[in-house]
Amino acid sequence: MGGRRQRIDLGDDEASNKKQKADDDNAEAEAQTHNPWTGLPYSQKYYSILKKRFTLPVYQFKQELLKKVMANQCVVVEGETGSGKTTQIPQFLLEAGLASQGETCIACTQPRRVAATSIAARVADEMDVQLGQEVGYTIRFEDVSDPNRTVLKFVTDGMLLREAMHDSLLSRYSAIVLDECHERTLATDVIMGLLMEILPKRTKGSKHGELKVVVMSATLDAKKFQEYFNDAPLMKVPGRTFPVEVFFTAKAERNYVEAAVRTTLHIHQCEEPGDILVFLTGEAEIEQACEEIRKTAGSMARDHGELVVYPLYSSLPPEAQRKIFSAAPKAQVAGGPPGRKVVVSTNIAETSLTIDGIVYVVDPGFSKQKVYNPRIRVESLLVSPISRASARQRSGRAGRTRPGKCFRLYTEQSFHKDLQETTYPEILRSKMSNVVLTLKKLGIDDLVHFDFMDPPAPETLMRALELLNYLGALDDEGEMTELGYQMSELPLDPQLAKLILVSPDYGCSAEIVTIVAMLSVPQIFLRPREQAKAADEAKAQFTHADSDHLTLLRAFNEYNMVPERERKNWCWENFISERAMISANNVRNQIIGIMKRLDLAYVSSDIKGDGSFSSMDIRKALTAGMFMQVAYRQRSGEYLTVKDNQNVAIHPSSVVNNRQDWVIFEEFALTTKNFIRTVTSTNVDWLVELAPHYFDLENFPKCEAKGELEKAYLRMSKMCKR
Repeated sequence: MGGRRQRIDLGDDEASNKKQKADDDNAEAEAQTHNPWTGLPYSQKYYSILKKRFTLPVYQFKQELLKKVMANQCVVVEGETGSGKTTQIPQFLLEAGLASQGETCIACTQPRRVAATSIAARVADEMDVQLGQEVGYTIRFEDVSDPNRTVLKFVTDGMLLREAMHDSLLSRYSAIVLDECHERTLATDVIMGLLMEILPKRTKGSKHGELKVVVMSATLDAKKFQEYFNDAPLMKVPGRTFPVEVFFTAKAERNYVEAAVRTTLHIHQCEEPGDILVFLTGEAEIEQACEEIRKTAGSMARDHGELVVYPLYSSLPPEAQRKIFSAAPKAQVAGGPPGRKVVVSTNIAETSLTIDGIVYVVDPGFSKQKVYNPRIRVESLLVSPISRASARQRSGRAGRTRPGKCFRLYTEQSFHKDLQETTYPEILRSKMSNVVLTLKKLGIDDLVHFDFMDPPAPETLMRALELLNYLGALDDEGEMTELGYQMSELPLDPQLAKLILVSPDYGCSAEIVTIVAMLSVPQIFLRPREQAKAADEAKAQFTHADSDHLTLLRAFNEYNMVPERERKNWCWENFISERAMISANNVRNQIIGIMKRLDLAYVSSDIKGDGSFSSMDIRKALTAGMFMQVAYRQRSGEYLTVKDNQNVAIHPSSVVNNRQDWVIFEEFALTTKNFIRTVTSTNVDWLVELAPHYFDLENFPKCEAKGELEKAYLRMSKMCKR
């Protein structure tokens, strides 16, 4: 069948409409028998899904949407939760002939990896094609698409940005759907600014053809997007919702995780059948809550039906994520109470994913948000109150299939007085070093006048330029260096990218790639509360007293020496996440592939081939990449970050003791106090040798560390004289 569609002519004259109806009838008749993409008869599954698709509210607006798209370069769609916009609108564009195999493609961006993968799988089912062929997805370190076959690709906004670095006009795409724009992620804001530069160059008749853009938002922010995109037409698509009764607490809860568990169990005991969606802020909280709900619910099954609990967060493997779409368990005995499903999720379930069957929502009112302080150069993930817009999105999840209830674990007064109306855009609370490097690679030098919807603070941009200059990615004039071009090829934080690039100079690029891969996946070492002692003893086997980084390397090397069939059991015995190790292996292979492309030497300090390594070479390489994240132990025993003079403590999870004079660190975490995480001891002589431009004494603030640096420079000058 060739996999091509005729472009739909949406003229208004009567002859055109008659012809259109005839074409539609013929297309419908053909669609009832054969799939135009595969040439094969449609499956029974396709027909059962098709019936459900026709009932989605967005279907009533299909022709109106396509008319607007064909008449305008950009269209803004305000689609309420449950309208079907995410899965259907990209398919509408495909059916309208906006892509053809091997030539052009339609991209649909998602702010989260979980959404990109799960929505792609759903749309592949709806189109009756195999995932990775006509429908695919691309997320960081994973590309499940085929350049010759894929016509509809779901991508994280960050990955579309990376594609633009190699193709500044995004010439491969004929249409781009920006989904969940109301979330205002950093990458989405940059893509929008980029599209404002691309659209005038991709008009009808231009070299790469016209680029169509559909901007989709779930909230009333749509008006702002409409104005930003030069008064693009706005189309509103209602959701399929039922009334939701909202309950507030009489007073503030002291522990919102405990309150969420307690409320979930109360719903199971006292409310009518229906599934429950619980919002929490991250993996640790979610797993804790799931465990506590399961433990208590087991004893209630006889009287109240079976309760199954599924977690949902970004680092879960795809097969575990898909479990959230499973049906609730049936009654265990005839005439007994039906079972119930509980999904405990991060705010990904707020708008990105729709889970059928949800009738009850438990909302503690918090989410994790990135917060950047440019004065001390610290970016942290902090648990913060959500906005009123997010609270409304969450409650709306309870009214998808029938009237529902939302239990807000905060007071009504707090909702009106303490919560902001909308979420603060990420671009105003993030460090910008990666973005600046990307924009520089795209040839955009005037960062101050780049068309951001909400421009970041000048101080944040200056900090980003300063960091990139210190790393050698930009020269003193702000121009991109050869090293900067290489750094931009690696989908990593600039400091980690620099670390990869300098590692061959220290003869340990193989080890550094492994360390970077291990840093790129969450929670390698598991520490269940009831088995904390056993977990600590297991971790001690891999401990390298000087370094958390080398401890990670040791764990990876041990894992890779275990026969593949025995690895699952080995991980279980050693309290190591098998899922994280598999992910780290995949990331490592991807980075090695990029290194080959960049012609970087892949060398190992393990000359014996027995898993051993040179600690000093690796610690020196780590220092060369992370010299801006250094802390010094003062005479009082407390650590102070170098230059920024912030009092910090080494995190209790670190294997490095508090007696090291100089340490480099991966992360500055603001929790109960200022902690530095993933720490490695370093040497003051290495610092002045490897980064004299950063540890320049003339511009160094007065502190105890300055005296030690002066001594190190003196030692270095004496050695040079010899």
